[in-house]
Amino acid sequence: MIHRTGRVEVICGSMFCGKTEELLRRVRRAIIAKQNVQAFKHSLDDRYNGVQRVTSHDGQNYEAQHVGSASEILPLILPETTVVAVDEVQFFDEGIVDVVNELADRDLRVIVAGLDMDFRGEAFGALPKLLCRAEDVTKLHAICVVCGEDASRTQRLVNGKPARYDDPIILVGAQESYEARCRTCHDVPGHHESRSGKTNSQRLQNR
Repeated sequence: MIHRTGRVEVICGSMFCGKTEELLRRVRRAIIAKQNVQAFKHSLDDRYNGVQRVTSHDGQNYEAQHVGSASEILPLILPETTVVAVDEVQFFDEGIVDVVNELADRDLRVIVAGLDMDFRGEAFGALPKLLCRAEDVTKLHAICVVCGEDASRTQRLVNGKPARYDDPIILVGAQESYEARCRTCHDVPGHHESRSGKTNSQRLQNR
């Protein structure tokens, strides 16, 4: 099936909100529609011992090619491909914006999924620029592990404590874990203090 016009679809949100599950759902529907799909992921994402697959937290997966930079994607696109899926798009360099636009200009449907904010609550990688250029944007929410409200942010914990604002975006080899949290429960020590002079950590302890 050849699309009449290309399009860019962005799926974003915090960790544990179902981004990859939604990407895989759209991939499966494209396959049922007899469309030719190619999936890509960044080589930094080596979770689940499945480097050659896009894998969700609940175990769903689809065969994918892993690449180290955005420039590696275009030469790998096959002539018969009509749908391109890219998971964990926030890991890619700024060149991913031009790559995605070129694919859409070739009348391909491009589906990308990724974190829109890093653990600090700030824009992550090139994803904000992709949001501006997308025909369709879906923002998903997880459940805050602290209060149960909708979660839009990713909490990084290093050795059980909230990561500080000045920590690297990616901590290679660190004993870290992540949680989904809402705006109120999200805690980044060293970022700023509230008007009352208390950090978010102190406010949470007083709840």
